[in-house]
Amino acid sequence: MPSPLLTPAVRSDARNLAAHELPCYVHDLTDLHTHAAAVRTALPPEVELYYAAKANPDPRILATLAPWTDGFEVSSGGELAHVRAAVPGRPLAFSGPGKTPAELAEALASGVERVHAESLHEVRMLRALAAHTPVPGRPPTRVLVRINPPVPDGTLTGSALTMGGRPAPFGMGPEEASEALRLLTDGDCPGLEAAGVHAHLASGLPAGALLCVAEAVVAAATALARCHGTALDEVVLGGGMGVDYTSPADRFDWAAYGAGLASLVARHPGLRLRIEPGRALTAYCGWYVTEVLDVKRSHGQDVAVVRGGTHHLRTPAAKGHDQPAEVVPVEAWPHPWPRPAAKGGRVTVAGQLCTPKDVLTSGLVAPGLRAGDRVVFALAGAYAWNISHRDFLMHPPPGFRFLGGPGTRTSGGC
Repeated sequence: MPSPLLTPAVRSDARNLAAHELPCYVHDLTDLHTHAAAVRTALPPEVELYYAAKANPDPRILATLAPWTDGFEVSSGGELAHVRAAVPGRPLAFSGPGKTPAELAEALASGVERVHAESLHEVRMLRALAAHTPVPGRPPTRVLVRINPPVPDGTLTGSALTMGGRPAPFGMGPEEASEALRLLTDGDCPGLEAAGVHAHLASGLPAGALLCVAEAVVAAATALARCHGTALDEVVLGGGMGVDYTSPADRFDWAAYGAGLASLVARHPGLRLRIEPGRALTAYCGWYVTEVLDVKRSHGQDVAVVRGGTHHLRTPAAKGHDQPAEVVPVEAWPHPWPRPAAKGGRVTVAGQLCTPKDVLTSGLVAPGLRAGDRVVFALAGAYAWNISHRDFLMHPPPGFRFLGGPGTRTSGGC
């Protein structure tokens, strides 16, 4: 029976990688291509699809997604430069709190198509910078006001991360948003154009909850536009599509979400919606492959220590969950000393760091797990290596392999 966690190509690669090549991230670009195409097909044409590059900014990931996306969302000056170099010519939206004057000046000078203004202060900076850095003949930068509107009770219950619907460093409340829009539409704003609103309220939600969020955001945008007698034709709903690490075979219901967005657009003619998923696009295409170094018995439980750990794959520590994993047995044992093995059926898998928090999964069903076997952690294609505390203890970085595309092994990071 096919594995619910590993594609055949990844299973073969995990078994055949040499010990000195581990740990290694393996990305199946063919799988990513297929998944991104299915997501795009599920969405109505009136809905733009941007990829949130923060989830995984590897250039090969960005290039694979480029044919299926309308643009990329970046959240720093560094991401802006990186993505522009990796996928030149693609539209960019510059998001994120705490933008510096230098970052905003660079965004305006380099022709970033859209800026999501997080605060009244950012709008004032943009006005001043745009007045001093005009670019003749270039279309104005479209500015979207990030709002933090109220949502129906219970809508965000169960979210993995909540960024809105309550006091937060993200976006503006009604009074600030109204003043920001006034400043952008007062006729004294050269180089800038009020385009719409942006909201990203939570992560890890199912399709039904995200559609409720979408309704609330569109209603808030409509009320704001009506108040100022202006047209706001863009509404950005952010990302937040749920990825279930406890049930990795389950996927976000893109068909239901797309149908719901189509209904929403039909009720608001002329409205352009945009979504900016990150994790839900790339998590499934990446695996972290490592080797068991030791197996020991501790207080009646089996513990396996593997090469690498949460300094390479920070996701389980950051989210407080067990990373889904599967064992790929390796029969060869080239050493003269005995091969340690698990005595029970479940094993806690820990890394090489000197901290009890370096646990990748507890209770992995792995009867007889042995040193030298491979453990492959799934759903490692997003918020993994790029958010990890990679220099702690100065272990070597993981390698990288990209299957189904032009990428090859590398010895460094993304």
